[in-house]
Amino acid sequence: MDEVMDKDKKTILIVDDEQHIVDILVYNLEKEGYNTLQANDGLTAVDIALNQKPDLILLDIMLPKMDGLAVCKRIRHTLNVPILMLTAKDEEIDKILGLELGADDYVTKPFSVRELMARIKANLRKAELNSTSNTSNEKEENTNKIIVGDLSLDLDKFEVKVKGEIVDLTLREFEVLKYLANQPGQVITREILLEKVWGYEYYGDIRTVDVTVRRIREKIEKDTSAPKILITKRGVGYYIASNK
Repeated sequence: MDEVMDKDKKTILIVDDEQHIVDILVYNLEKEGYNTLQANDGLTAVDIALNQKPDLILLDIMLPKMDGLAVCKRIRHTLNVPILMLTAKDEEIDKILGLELGADDYVTKPFSVRELMARIKANLRKAELNSTSNTSNEKEENTNKIIVGDLSLDLDKFEVKVKGEIVDLTLREFEVLKYLANQPGQVITREILLEKVWGYEYYGDIRTVDVTVRRIREKIEKDTSAPKILITKRGVGYYIASNK
């Protein structure tokens, strides 16, 4: 089944062993103007990814022959493309975020197609901006930034710096930090973060917020046991220290 790919279109590899999910994703992605590739098991996914070099990979965790976590690690050795994990269980979020797997983002099943398309577009845009900023030394005259103390967020480049050092966050981590940094010193509850960053359909999955905040802290704080930037208000939520 050798289809001719349109070189002007971005190519997305869909990896899921449930063919009906693959079919839905193929239909919606092609409608949005993407080329698609598909695999129903982990070994085939690795093979296609390394040979075809897609622009983005949608990767389910529960796969035959090789699970999605192993696939992600294997692909990451060679390719630097956005990988969005599709996860069916809340517990799997801990695995994705708790291990250095190299996944850029995750979406929990059942997901809304609109939410998934938005995340695909955002991750592709982030990857494009990263590659252009790596190859060009243009002057930074970009004013779309949030600066709070040692923390600086460039909203156009999806870039975070702490004391001038670039910190590599996933898109979801960036969005959480951006939401908090927009309101320094103000405590934001987990429920509000879920609603504003994850969207209404994730409401109630409080642990997702805690795991994500923990991962952000590991990347931006010198000492995670005594954080100076992203602070917990016990029993309430989180805030960015305003350093006033």
